[in-house]
Amino acid sequence: MKTITPNIAGVLMAATALIAVSGCSKKRPETLPPAPLNPAAGGPERTTSADPVDGAVVPGSDADFRRSVSANTVNFGLDQYDIDSTARAILDSQAEWLAKFPDRRITLEGHCDERGTREYNLALGDRRANAAKNYLVARGVDAARISTISYGKERPLALGSDDESYAQNRRAVTIVIS
Repeated sequence: MKTITPNIAGVLMAATALIAVSGCSKKRPETLPPAPLNPAAGGPERTTSADPVDGAVVPGSDADFRRSVSANTVNFGLDQYDIDSTARAILDSQAEWLAKFPDRRITLEGHCDERGTREYNLALGDRRANAAKNYLVARGVDAARISTISYGKERPLALGSDDESYAQNRRAVTIVIS
């Protein structure tokens, strides 16, 4: 039987350790969706060809939408995604604006507060965005004009860990994209 020299033994041990450690490396983090295009939420200002150049609000733009509707945000109760009477009034005003501008597309962003797991909040945010979408579709808006995205708890509007902050973060936000 041949004996292994200390040099070869050290190399084999180092190679074995390297293989073992490489299997324990961290997974690359999932990439997050882009930052919200909502200046009120701290995101970058949205610019499209319909946005004002000289400060005037262009009809059909996101700025016109936010100025014309009662609100671009619908809030929800804890672990809820049903459309209540306040949400109906907001979404009715959005449906009226969208009827005036049938070529405009929107994105509905679903958001949650920080409580719960990431997966739970992504699913709840999706249900909130889709509840708002379904209501708008029932009011005559073409479903092909509406896309949805859930940010879960990843994009809070309010950064506190209290009931007031939680209430602000449980929302669906309508953004005009074109």
